[in-house]
Amino acid sequence: MRLIRLLKNDLAREAEEWAEEGLISEPQAELICRRYGVDYHQVKNRSFGYNVLVGLGYLFIGLAIITLIGANWEEIPRALRMWSLIAITLTTQALALRQYRAGDYHAGVGLFLLGNLFFGASIILIAQIYHLGEHMPDGVFWWALGCLPFALLTKNPWLALQANLLALIWFFLQISYGFYPLLFPLFILASVYVLWRGRESVVLLLVVLASIGLWVEYSLAALWREADQFFLFDLQAENLAVAVSLFILLFAFSHWLAARFSPIAKDYAAVIAVWCLRFALVTMLVLSFAAPWRRLLEADWNHLPSMWLLLALLSAAALLLARQVGRQFSCGLLVAVFALLLLAVTISGNREHAVYFQVAANFALIGSGVWLIVRGIHSGLSHYFFLGVAAILVTALLRYFDLIGDYVGGALIFTLFAALLLGAARYWKRRRAGEGRA
Repeated sequence: MRLIRLLKNDLAREAEEWAEEGLISEPQAELICRRYGVDYHQVKNRSFGYNVLVGLGYLFIGLAIITLIGANWEEIPRALRMWSLIAITLTTQALALRQYRAGDYHAGVGLFLLGNLFFGASIILIAQIYHLGEHMPDGVFWWALGCLPFALLTKNPWLALQANLLALIWFFLQISYGFYPLLFPLFILASVYVLWRGRESVVLLLVVLASIGLWVEYSLAALWREADQFFLFDLQAENLAVAVSLFILLFAFSHWLAARFSPIAKDYAAVIAVWCLRFALVTMLVLSFAAPWRRLLEADWNHLPSMWLLLALLSAAALLLARQVGRQFSCGLLVAVFALLLLAVTISGNREHAVYFQVAANFALIGSGVWLIVRGIHSGLSHYFFLGVAAILVTALLRYFDLIGDYVGGALIFTLFAALLLGAARYWKRRRAGEGRA
């Protein structure tokens, strides 16, 4: 699967130019765009820049009206203030519904976003009028909840994104006051529904994945917290193990999505796979130093039974998904290596062993970089190739600063990296020469 799927709007515009130049016919351009799940005529008529400008225009209209009302707030009678806010909100949402039912979906969605902005301002200002401020996060919650019906009605990712971002603000406000955000999964499920039934949105996908991760990790932190701890994000060492297992499950899920027939599912699979890869490389870069390993080896690990139970469930789900698409070996290898490494850390408990884990992490990082280079050469994906090169070069730079003063060791490491890169270049040259002869 090619990452060109992420640039399919550009492909649609290229197809339009090919049709104008007579290289292909317009029906052929439509078929090419349909292959990648994009509407050829919609891209011709409206661009992303146009939609951004319209959205910003609606945003500034809303800010202008709110500023005008706020400037004359004290001079307006209390009843008139409240009913004016309600009238502005209802009128905007009614106009949005009318435009949407008339078939002008872009204008309708823009007005819905504007109406939701007025709704939030109304909640804040009416609460100020009647001094309703006992628990401030409740206002943000009702604002997010008020945006949700329009997102579900239109199945529009921008409206779902607005509701989800407001829900995230409520999430952090709620936990800062020491309360558990019990209804937060409601907004996640609504966004998942929009992703499933609505138009494609990579931004909404990433926000949903981040929301799921935050909710799971905070729920575990709340479950594992000590009696004298406040109800905040006081993460344990076990949370890191769960985060890695979640990314392994996400990696298996990306392969399962890639096997679907839907072009949108394949796009989502590409995005998830890329971010899982980036997470793995960043994690290995952090663990290429001894200090994080010392922290893990010195950790209390007070919740091992529940942690291992959760890891077993997540690993079983990942293996089940991987088995359905023939990826059980790679996924099983990841699960096995991670389980053995975690078992070694929890059993050891000796901070002096950190250097051994650091060396293993560095070799894993170098091996991942070499694998990415070879994978990029074989599959023709420049992203993997340059990511592998970047991983090796960043590792060399970090080791240079880490080994400053030990010039012999640094020289040996740089020689090894040079040999790896030159070997990869030679392999690439031979492969291209073989393809040319073929």
